[in-house]
Amino acid sequence: MRSPCWESAVRAGRWVRRWVASAPGTYIWLLLLAVTALQFQQLPPRLRRVVLHVDSTNLFQLAHHPLHVLVLSALWTQASALGVFVVLFTLIHAPVERWLGTGRWLAVVVLAHVGATLLSEAVVWLAILSGVDGRRMQYTLDIGVSYGLAGVAGVLAYRFRPPWREVYLVVALGYLGGRVVLFHTFTDIGHLVALAIGLCCRPLTRGARGRDAWRGRFAARPRDRRRRTVR
Repeated sequence: MRSPCWESAVRAGRWVRRWVASAPGTYIWLLLLAVTALQFQQLPPRLRRVVLHVDSTNLFQLAHHPLHVLVLSALWTQASALGVFVVLFTLIHAPVERWLGTGRWLAVVVLAHVGATLLSEAVVWLAILSGVDGRRMQYTLDIGVSYGLAGVAGVLAYRFRPPWREVYLVVALGYLGGRVVLFHTFTDIGHLVALAIGLCCRPLTRGARGRDAWRGRFAARPRDRRRRTVR
């Protein structure tokens, strides 16, 4: 006879398996991040710098290999940050993918990642032209998954019902906007732009009837799009 602890572990395992299967894009992406991060740790320090510069979405690489760096830059993170991204992907990416479906979720990720990258690098280009930054900034490192994450966090706002939606937006915009004011970095600008792009993706939420990631007083209900007859 199986113990209650064993039965609980089995049920938890089944729940985790169903959750992961319901957001395949999120967890395939996480798996790729884990593989590349662990492989990166095995490289000599000098080779690590070369790899990062080759896959970075800086001005130089965007001018010469735009598609290559836009794709590969979203597959790198530090091994020490993997645990953080497991939590953030599960709290932000997975619920949105379950809600919108993998196709629409991926569209938001791509729009945010590409749009924020190009606009933030345009800021770098203008800073170089105006003399605020030196020409070495065209070779700066710019890699990671945070622009896509910020974009999906933006569209997630529409999963909340008022007034929780407004509270969520005040916190998100306050945090990212505050970082722009305090630190003035192009990556902070990119995060704020990515969040704005996610907010502009509201049309992708129309008719979304995927699996509910969570229910209750915070979640917005899907609109009833059936025609009503007025008598």
